[in-house]
Amino acid sequence: MDRKKLGHIIGGSLIDGLLMRMTSGADIENAKAGRFVCIDGGTYRFFSLISNIALDSIGDNFTKTTLATENSFTAQILRKNNFFATLFIKPLIMLDAKNNLMPVKTIPPHCAPVYEAHDSEIALIFGTERPDNLFFNIGTPLDMNTPVCLDLNKLTERSNAVFGKTGTGKTFITRILLAGILAKKAGVNLIFDMHSEYGLQARQEGNNKKFVKGLKTLFPSQVAIFSLDPASTRRRGCAPDQEVVIGFDEITVDDIMLLSEELSLHTTALEAAYLLHTRFKKNWLSMLLKNESSIKELSNDLGAHPESMAALLRKLKRLEYLPFLTQETTEKSVIKSLLSYLDRGISVILEFGHQTSMLSYLLVTGVITRHIHHHYVKKTEQYLADPANQPEPHKLMITIEEAHKFLNPQAAKQTIFGTIARELRKYYVSLLIVDQRPSSIDSEVLSQVGTKLIAQLNDERDIQAVLTGAPDSVSLKSVLATLDSKQQILALGHALTMPIVLKTRKFDETFYKDVSEISLPGGTILSTKEKIDTIF
Repeated sequence: MDRKKLGHIIGGSLIDGLLMRMTSGADIENAKAGRFVCIDGGTYRFFSLISNIALDSIGDNFTKTTLATENSFTAQILRKNNFFATLFIKPLIMLDAKNNLMPVKTIPPHCAPVYEAHDSEIALIFGTERPDNLFFNIGTPLDMNTPVCLDLNKLTERSNAVFGKTGTGKTFITRILLAGILAKKAGVNLIFDMHSEYGLQARQEGNNKKFVKGLKTLFPSQVAIFSLDPASTRRRGCAPDQEVVIGFDEITVDDIMLLSEELSLHTTALEAAYLLHTRFKKNWLSMLLKNESSIKELSNDLGAHPESMAALLRKLKRLEYLPFLTQETTEKSVIKSLLSYLDRGISVILEFGHQTSMLSYLLVTGVITRHIHHHYVKKTEQYLADPANQPEPHKLMITIEEAHKFLNPQAAKQTIFGTIARELRKYYVSLLIVDQRPSSIDSEVLSQVGTKLIAQLNDERDIQAVLTGAPDSVSLKSVLATLDSKQQILALGHALTMPIVLKTRKFDETFYKDVSEISLPGGTILSTKEKIDTIF
């Protein structure tokens, strides 16, 4: 195996990481934080990330000497004989002589050589994408062209997240991930598409005059578009498979609870809503809005405080102006139609068109997700009771943007999204969280996130939040600080064997061709022949 030697180990520890001295011929400017390297020990190979880089010298006198930098020959001699570079390296996984992967519980000896990682080693650790497995190429390590693969079988087992500040390409990263799940038929997706960026097409990142294909365009038979604003969807050249209309009788008090912050609802107003629901059941909201002129009498009849009932009415009057809501009883529920698509293995993109207010987004996602929760719990219980005669539910991944609105500490404990994030994976449902403020998400929810794809973050609280519970978060924090603002991520978690910094794939014609070639016919999920168990 032809590998370029970078240096040798001169110190370090298991906890703090290792110190490597670069060879005199190695170029320090090619040694970048987040780069993947391999240490050859006596018994094991240690696969590691560069976490920091420093300059050093032989003896203190040289560090106090002012060099005549204009004399390049003198500087060259001193660099060769007296000055050197050191790299701080964190081993993340090790292999024995039989290429068995294991967590790092020891360290290599002094003077162990350090090499650039080879393509075959990347494939050995992260797997290889083939038509007969569920590995999917998500990008390449820094300064390498070897694909790094996610195990989509593991990815769809738990909730996952894409984090990054505004403008770092979170939507493009998410689109690549969802396209992989569709191409490999690893699960079914429900995407709450707040800005209509996943369906037909979207503007190319960095170029508003060019467009990239959407998931409906790439996988027309596997994706259905539901629209809250069908006129907007048609103007963009796509007839929706279903126009979304939600009846007031499909909205519960729990759905309104998700709007508490958005509507500034006091707890006493919510208590009044529960009294209404107790009396009028599914017609509670319609009865409230119809009795505006006799709100005091209604309050007295229910035993509610008149001012609380009046405040509830004032806040919920806004719902009457949402065009996709109707007070009429919904004979053919859109939600039942959506569940039918998901049961058949067809992913659904729910476009909001011009209905992009946070009120609309919170309400619609809450109502639909609550029904999904009940549906999947029932289907799973039926399957577990009689697996021979009941179909196994498809793994469902629900994609939500602005996730901190659903999963902040208050909402996560009271709403369906917190329930899904914490425990619903045993019922075949998981979340794909897309957000720019992970520090606003409940810490318990973050601890349950299986795989994280993290783009550039600047806020210290956000960085601390995304790395909570990660192996060696101190080293990863320094790596995260060096990411470029575009097309670079730190990937770690359940679907990867070890954390790694990646240059993500481009969502372009080459990608379209690749996903069409790996897409399997007939909707059958083939078993994974080569699976590397996740260490962390």
